[in-house]
Amino acid sequence: MANLKAIRDRIKSVKNTKKITEAMRLVAAARVRRAQEQVTSTRPFADRLAQVLYGLQSRLRFEEANLPLLKQREVKSVGLLVVSGDRGLCGGYNTNVIKRAEQRAQELKSQGIDYKFVIVGRKALQYFQRRNQPIDANYSGLEQIPTAKEANEIADELLSLFLSESVDRIELIYTRFVSLVSSRPVVQTLLPLDPQGFEAHDDEIFRLTTRGGEFQVEREKVASTAAARPLPRDMIFEQDPVQILDSLLPLYLSNQLLRALQEAAASELAARMTAMSNASDNAAQLIGTLTLSYNKARQAAITQEILEVVGGAEALSG
Repeated sequence: MANLKAIRDRIKSVKNTKKITEAMRLVAAARVRRAQEQVTSTRPFADRLAQVLYGLQSRLRFEEANLPLLKQREVKSVGLLVVSGDRGLCGGYNTNVIKRAEQRAQELKSQGIDYKFVIVGRKALQYFQRRNQPIDANYSGLEQIPTAKEANEIADELLSLFLSESVDRIELIYTRFVSLVSSRPVVQTLLPLDPQGFEAHDDEIFRLTTRGGEFQVEREKVASTAAARPLPRDMIFEQDPVQILDSLLPLYLSNQLLRALQEAAASELAARMTAMSNASDNAAQLIGTLTLSYNKARQAAITQEILEVVGGAEALSG
């Protein structure tokens, strides 16, 4: 009977764990939907900004504008902005982006280029602190769904590093969302800005839906609402177009950073959904196995009791 009690306790424990993992999966799913809504709400501003920048590009040659954020310098030091999560229980999300950042740092070191980290997320911060890596700034405890205020704060730090020439290039390492079960760490150059990247392009929106009681992701092609067209030739600027461009470029950087943070957050939440779904499935299988073992042990105990009763009856009758 002691064995039966141990199995019952184990089944109860696994059932409680399954309730927790299922709740975490549903919470992550709700936050993915919130992230989708935020991405959709920020698209009009991003499209309009891209349209204005493309229009300015058609009126002046950016290469001759001599703006600090467009200036290409000899690369002697690189700032690596690494975007990770604050929490675990999300599969290999944090591990993959940390490994990619470490790999990129080794590549720069082999080329004789110095580097320093700007860290977003507690997991990457703890990892690189333990290895005494150069960390210039770090941000943790951010909202699960990134906000423009947080993106602006990080962008200000990056601008300070680049404009003070502490670094000659800033690269962003984050996780690009592919699907609920797939994400990919990528490296993207943030600064200096690329004048050829201002044209608005069609984009893809990932929508989390349910079908047959299961979560799935649908991809939807979304055409840019701001067609890339030059500004009218007779348009008169109250300010020098170069001054306008100089004011808009930091906004463009913040917007690019916000989009990357949103995509990284969607990747983390999707990874947590998948990890918790797998944990729930494993718990269900374990419960089935334990229940089968319990029934077998219970049947064996009952059989043993019957044999003892029969044996006792035979002894009395003999």
